[in-house]
Amino acid sequence: MSDRTAAVSRETAETDIDLTLAVDGDGESEAETGIGFLDHMLASFAKHGLFDLTVRCDGDTHVDDHHTVEDVGIALGEAFAEALGDKRGIRRYADRRVPLDEAVVGVVVDVSGRPYFEFSGSFSQDEVGEMTSDMARHFAYSLAMNAGLTLHVEVESGVNAHHEVEALFKALARALDDATRLDGRRSDTPSTKGDL
Repeated sequence: MSDRTAAVSRETAETDIDLTLAVDGDGESEAETGIGFLDHMLASFAKHGLFDLTVRCDGDTHVDDHHTVEDVGIALGEAFAEALGDKRGIRRYADRRVPLDEAVVGVVVDVSGRPYFEFSGSFSQDEVGEMTSDMARHFAYSLAMNAGLTLHVEVESGVNAHHEVEALFKALARALDDATRLDGRRSDTPSTKGDL
């Protein structure tokens, strides 16, 4: 198995991010973003996707959570794109539904190289801790656009935004784990075009 890892640094006037990713990890993580709930979601994402992930972000959280959540999603997407390279041997597609108590979220992903994002559903409360609930949608969008994913997310049910957002991160992790897994029967890139 090739070393599917990446290190991304991203610095703007709004955020300063250092991120490392190992696609074939053990689910170990360390996240320091200045937003406690986002740190919790990143730890959950790493644990359930079996990705090793470190994220350090110094962002303008005195303004709000938008730039930090968005830019971490961008950096993580860039890291996936770098780590997967030509995507040779991956399964490419995955479909996962994850429950968390009353909440259910479904994620369908194609590691296609063609960024597209579709979202349906809503969150039951506007905020969870220091994070705006809708920023979970925007995080998934930012990840998809920068990793080159076709990504469909549906919040199917729920009455608690904590559960809905956490189910989203877990479903995203499980789907990405499935889609990026290497298929022992395949040595080429999974596309009739020969390129993703």
